[in-house]
Amino acid sequence: MNDWPEGFSGDNRGSRYGRGSSSAQPESARVMRQVRRGPAAPPGQAGYGGVPPQPSYVDGAGHGPAGGYDSGYNTGQVYGTPGGRGPGGPGDGRYEPRPAPDWRRRIKVTAITVAAVLVVTGVGTYFWADSKLNREVDLSKVIDRPEAGEGTNYLIVGSDSRKGMSAEEKKKLHTGSAEGKRTDSMMILHTGGGAPTLVSLPRDSNVTIPSFKGSDSGKFYPATGRQTKLNAAYAEDGPELLVRTVEANTGLHIDHYVEIGFAGFANIVDAVGGVEMDIPQDIKDTKSGADLKKGRQTLNGEQALAFVRTRYALAGSDLDRTKNQQKFLSALANQVATPSTILNPFRLYPTMGAGLDSLVVDKDMGLYDLASMFWAMKGVSGGDGKSMNMPIAGNTANGNLQWDTAKVKTLVEQLKNDETVTVSGN
Repeated sequence: MNDWPEGFSGDNRGSRYGRGSSSAQPESARVMRQVRRGPAAPPGQAGYGGVPPQPSYVDGAGHGPAGGYDSGYNTGQVYGTPGGRGPGGPGDGRYEPRPAPDWRRRIKVTAITVAAVLVVTGVGTYFWADSKLNREVDLSKVIDRPEAGEGTNYLIVGSDSRKGMSAEEKKKLHTGSAEGKRTDSMMILHTGGGAPTLVSLPRDSNVTIPSFKGSDSGKFYPATGRQTKLNAAYAEDGPELLVRTVEANTGLHIDHYVEIGFAGFANIVDAVGGVEMDIPQDIKDTKSGADLKKGRQTLNGEQALAFVRTRYALAGSDLDRTKNQQKFLSALANQVATPSTILNPFRLYPTMGAGLDSLVVDKDMGLYDLASMFWAMKGVSGGDGKSMNMPIAGNTANGNLQWDTAKVKTLVEQLKNDETVTVSGN
């Protein structure tokens, strides 16, 4: 007796797979029962057990081959993709393979971006630095000037200005509390086609004060033949009279003026991380505060200022002091121009800020001129240039230092013509 329900006998199952079947057809190939969510089937088209036949589909939306639902197991194909891959597999026609990266284009874009950042940073730095220059000296007020020669001449002045210093800073730096400002050092730096030359002008040099116009009043002061120390010209009417006096007593045209005070000098040294110097002898000077041992060492701002101001502890007094000043300024310029300073923004910007804030320059001074001055100073320290004192013949009756007239004339002519200096100084 056949216990199968009607329509499920072993004879009429055909190729459909059911329980107890030995057919090789997978179970998934049979039609799965579903509940129809549409209109009722017409009479006579009911399926098994009164359930209407369901539409065959492949994509789950009733669309597919007329032969009914196909799971894909017979062909080893799942979700209609070869090799068991899902949508997006190779050859499904919906997604293209990701193209290989265009490294040449990426490198080009990166290079352009970096270049643009550098340009913007450089331009911004230039305008920032240019705005910080204190252009206070007007050389157009200087009268009866000699003709300019070849190359460029800078008058570099170290003043004892205490402007902006607190009482504690004055005590620490041993500057005293004198009012006003005087020149502690004066140098002429010549740059041109050849090696740079640095000439110190001792502050006790005997000079004649020429006729001049007051820098503030504009009043004309005729020459009286009055002779005095060179630093008195600065004390009397500031940078403009100092330039006028140097030009009148040498015949050399001064193109630019640069001045730095006590505090600014110390701040620059500290900002650059100190300056390495080889001290030729033990130095102890209560007036400048110097207490240094012989040998190579790194000087901070306080020590550096004491070193360049010391003269009473030196055998040659002011002449030896000017030599130390030349050595130190050259070493400072060399330190500022090193990659460790230029390529390090955490050192470069503080150094530039400290230097530019404390420098006083002429109205025509630009950043390019200032950079040229530093590179020339670096050249002097590197041995390419020459450093010397103004040639001295002896002392005058008033105790001032008398220049050697013949040597000074030769020196000035060589500087005017941008020639190698053959004259030696003291």
